[in-house]
Parts: sequence; C-alpha cells; structure tokens
Amino acid sequence: MNKYIWIFIYCAVLIWSFIAPKDMFTWILEVTPALIAAIILIVTYNSFRLTSLLYILILLHCIVLMIGGHYTYAEVPLFDHISEFFGSNRNNYDKLGHFFQGFVPAILAREILLRKNVLKNDMWLHYIVISIVLAFSAFYELVEWWVALATGENAEAFLGTQGYVWDTQSDMAFALFGGIVSLLFLSKVHNMQLEKK
Repeated sequence: MNKYIWIFIYCAVLIWSFIAPKDMFTWILEVTPALIAAIILIVTYNSFRLTSLLYILILLHCIVLMIGGHYTYAEVPLFDHISEFFGSNRNNYDKLGHFFQGFVPAILAREILLRKNVLKNDMWLHYIVISIVLAFSAFYELVEWWVALATGENAEAFLGTQGYVWDTQSDMAFALFGGIVSLLFLSKVHNMQLEKK
C-alpha cells in the first residue's frame, strides 16, 4: 500500500473520529493506541519497514479503534442494528476490537520474530506468537482495570462491559481466536511478502 494513501486514510478517519465524539475522555483512551502506533510506524519506517500486509492490518486496527473511540464500543450504530437483528441487547463491537487485538499483533509478532531470526520452527513460532497475543490481551485488560480504579465511573464507557460478568475472559478469548485465524489464513501471504524483504 502506498504510504501516502495509508496516511490519508489514517488522518481522515482520525479527524472524523475526533469531531464530536460521544465522550472525549473515552475517545482519548480508545484512540491513544492508534496514535502510539502511528508514531512508532513513522519512527521505524526507514530502519525497519514492514510488509505491506502488516501496514494494511495496522491501518484496519487503527480504524477499529477510532470508530470505537468516536461512538464508544458499546454504542457503535451498525452493531446496534446487528444486535437487534439477532435479538440481543448487547452491542458486540468491542468483540470485533478484541478480535483485531489478536489478529493484527499475531502478524506483527510473526514478522519481528522471523525477520530478526529469533525462531525458524513453525510450531514454536505459532506457539510463541499466540503467547504474545495472549500476553498483549492480558496487559490491555490490566490497563482497563487500572483506568477503572483510577477514574471510577468515568471509565464505564472505556470498559464497555455492558453488564456482562465474563467480559474480560471473553475479550481475551476473542483475541486468542483472532490470533489463531490470522496465523491460519495469512501466514502464506505473509511468507511471500517476507521473501521480498
């Protein structure tokens, strides 16, 4: 993907997301990872350029974060309609976010491990990548907990539990599922792009 197209899409969605979000505090919490990702990509672009597949995945993940930041994860309109269609009273956009939280970091971890020659064996590679995905997901759940402790009720929209007692566990399960799906369906394409590096 052309870097200027990537930057244009990223900036356009970021600006849209920033205009009149549902809750500015939640917007900051949800969009900060996308802002950090952009800074890291800018700083490393010349020294450690990623595959185009990974740049596209990171952009998609940033868009998911920005949409969640704009509406809050519990109130994304499309997912309200999907919930109504299936007769559910829960907006499950957060589950899409957590799926991406496994789907994208799996390819990121895979790329770093392979390009830095940390691992060669596919079975160990998959195990380590999934372990990294789960560690990242667990860390994010800890961050949510810390924010909730520090801010009290202000963190409700950020947590997005919507009264679901198993929200933390299901979030991590969706990240695990995302990581597994990513490795199953994208490893071949990723390998082809890595060969050109």
